Amino acid sequence: MDPFLNFKKLPRKFYTREVKTVARDLLGKILVKKEDNSILAGRIVEVEAYDGKTDRAAHTFIGKTKRNEIMFNEGGYFYVYFTYGAHFCCNVVTGKKDHGTAVLIRAVEPVEGVKKMIQNRFGRNLLNEKERFNLTSGPGKVCQAMGINRSHYGSDLTKDKIFILNAPKINKDMIMVTKRVGIKKSIDLPWRFYIKENPYVSRK
Repeated sequence: MDPFLNFKKLPRKFYTREVKTVARDLLGKILVKKEDNSILAGRIVEVEAYDGKTDRAAHTFIGKTKRNEIMFNEGGYFYVYFTYGAHFCCNVVTGKKDHGTAVLIRAVEPVEGVKKMIQNRFGRNLLNEKERFNLTSGPGKVCQAMGINRSHYGSDLTKDKIFILNAPKINKDMIMVTKRVGIKKSIDLPWRFYIKENPYVSRK
């Protein structure tokens, strides 16, 4: 078992801060999902911030809907949505109540339950090393590998089903900042953060 799994869960106050601050600080932390008697876990290596007040790409920019209502909770909840009719994406809600902000988890580095993640993604053993790095190198891949779906919408990250462990903070020199990818609105905002040279990052 990865030694990072000995760290404590992040408290509510971690999540109720400003969205870009939380996004940066999530890098290096461990996303954990308990599944039956097993644990699936990955070190967060790439994220994007979304703020409905000023950001037209945020789901909350249009106001509260049935789909995005969990984003208007206080920080520390899980926002899961289905996109392109193909895959789920998972987000960490941030800020105070009614802020409408969240951080998309774009990529993780697997640290526990890797064999199960491989089966969830491919339904077979890996064919080559390239497939290993393709396992969780994108938001849809993260959810598929970790078995995250609509049933996890609204999960409280301070509870025991899905949570994030407080691993050491990443040195700021190792954090890369770029524009977000795969969006058509507010495309110039530098709100994507990832760990430099990590092979699981979706796009360098």
